[in-house]
Amino acid sequence: MSDPTIFEMSSPGRIGARFPEPDVPLAELPQEFLRENLPMPELSEIDVIRHFTNLSRKNYAIDVGFYPLGSCTMKYNPRVNEEMARLPGFAHTHPLQPIETVQGNLAMMYELQEWLKEISGFKAVTLQPAAGAQGEFTGVMIIRAYHRSRGDFQRTKIIIPDSAHGTNPATSAMSGFEVVPVPTDADGNVDMAALRAVCDEHVAGLMLTNPNTLGLFDCNVKEVVDLIHNCGGLVYGDGANLNALLGIVRPGDLGFDVMHYNLHKTFSTPHGGGGPGSGPVGVTEALAEFLPGPIAGIVEEGDEEMAPLYGWVMPAKSIGRVKSFFGQFGMMVRAYTYISMYGPDGMRSIAEHAVLNANYLLARLRDTYKVAYDRVCMHEFVLEGHFADAPEIHALDIAKRLIDYNIHPPTNYFPLIVKEALMIEPTETESKQVLDQFAEVMIKIAEEARTSPELLKSAPHNTPVGRLDEVKAARDLVLCCWVPDKA
Repeated sequence: MSDPTIFEMSSPGRIGARFPEPDVPLAELPQEFLRENLPMPELSEIDVIRHFTNLSRKNYAIDVGFYPLGSCTMKYNPRVNEEMARLPGFAHTHPLQPIETVQGNLAMMYELQEWLKEISGFKAVTLQPAAGAQGEFTGVMIIRAYHRSRGDFQRTKIIIPDSAHGTNPATSAMSGFEVVPVPTDADGNVDMAALRAVCDEHVAGLMLTNPNTLGLFDCNVKEVVDLIHNCGGLVYGDGANLNALLGIVRPGDLGFDVMHYNLHKTFSTPHGGGGPGSGPVGVTEALAEFLPGPIAGIVEEGDEEMAPLYGWVMPAKSIGRVKSFFGQFGMMVRAYTYISMYGPDGMRSIAEHAVLNANYLLARLRDTYKVAYDRVCMHEFVLEGHFADAPEIHALDIAKRLIDYNIHPPTNYFPLIVKEALMIEPTETESKQVLDQFAEVMIKIAEEARTSPELLKSAPHNTPVGRLDEVKAARDLVLCCWVPDKA
């Protein structure tokens, strides 16, 4: 039985708030702004509070339970991050204030840029992109601007391995490039023979996710980078999975030319149900002049007596703005706090524990589920969610059954190169006890698939709404809200 809507709870005459008598002369609203039919629910304040509180308790979040959503890095967000973001000096400022009044804000942004440069091995960083996908788009637009600035208009192709992040082809196509896919070899690396076959004078660049969406560090990464550079292209790195590399490998040192960071993944700013994110972009010295701006910088050098004056700097050949104002400032404060707390040694520990947790789970599950590419993984791994002796069961059924055990499902059917993919990322913030609990549930579900397949096919059973027709939901969108008919 579903909960009543707030309209169904309405009772004529109930009042949730009273406004004081106006102390200014009344004025009639223009007629074009008035609506005759505006049915509004009538409830007391406590009715409204209870209604929405009860609805919120039906939500699942990282504060409620384990969230092994592959490629998303759904880890705990320390509360100190939130406290810092709510400090009045950060929360109550306006992006258009004179720079003299927001020196602390600008100093924080500048220092965050410097830290991200050090963490990744790049020479310049912009904080402007609002999310990973926008950071990715920014990176490809920088690649395009670089080639055009040199009069090289023949470079029309972007190479994308089939183990790359799923948004890469869309980003390349939106930027006006032809997408050229290359396959994965038997070990989960870029197929070097296939890559050599498509490298020519028309290649603008390659988009490489490393670790890739199989959760594997590409053993051919240096050879890949050198091959692209030798044919005149640039290498874009997807930094969404930087969680596995912190303090261990710097993409800039491997030869990557441009990369976006996901602050809402690696640096533990909240995902917020799809946003806001933050996708800063780092580049080599040769690409610094193409970064979107303005960028936080030092506009007047300080001395022993006076601190430097921070302000805005526009790169010489900037591709322009990609975000109004200066990016997602609140997310920057949270990431800055996170990096400050952990420091260099802590950053490395994050990566080590993320990799350890993933390999522990992999070891617990490889005898029960088929592993697509069974070798030491990084921060995540991919299982095949089907069984030869239970052919009617699919990855979706396993995912839905996990909900009954109060565990968020892992990523389903991605990457596409793995049959019935279940992409699992435990992150570094989960304990061995939680990992063991998840492993036991996954093993139990595998047993249920053989003994009681109907349990999986009809799951979930303990949610407000049962299994939905997801194909119909995607095809037949309902994009308007419902209001009751006028009495």
